Amino acid sequence: QVSLVESGGGLVQPGGSLRLSCTAPRLIFSTYTMLEMAWYRQAPGDQRELVATITSDGKTNYADSVKGRFTISRNNSRKTIWLQMNSLKPEDTAVYYCNARNTDTATTSWGQGTQVTVNS
Repeated sequence: QVSLVESGGGLVQPGGSLRLSCTAPRLIFSTYTMLEMAWYRQAPGDQRELVATITSDGKTNYADSVKGRFTISRNNSRKTIWLQMNSLKPEDTAVYYCNARNTDTATTSWGQGTQVTVNS
């Protein structure tokens, strides 16, 4: 299990931007580089859905609903990933979760979640 700490959620108007971050402060660098990181989200009454993933060497993948608006990035030396969210829509409202998957052991860990609300 990896301890993941998220921050950056909040209330924003439609069309606005937010940046989420997720750090793994207790993890050593070599272990962090084995992690594929991701952001998921879950709206009330819905299943948790994948938003974006990023491999250790920076390859990214996005859900169709966020392509062109969201950008996932990471800095391995800082053991941190970010999710830059632009042109936010009310349907982006959800709790956003950071996820780490160890590519060596296949174990996964979750952050505590951060609320993003897009509302005028």
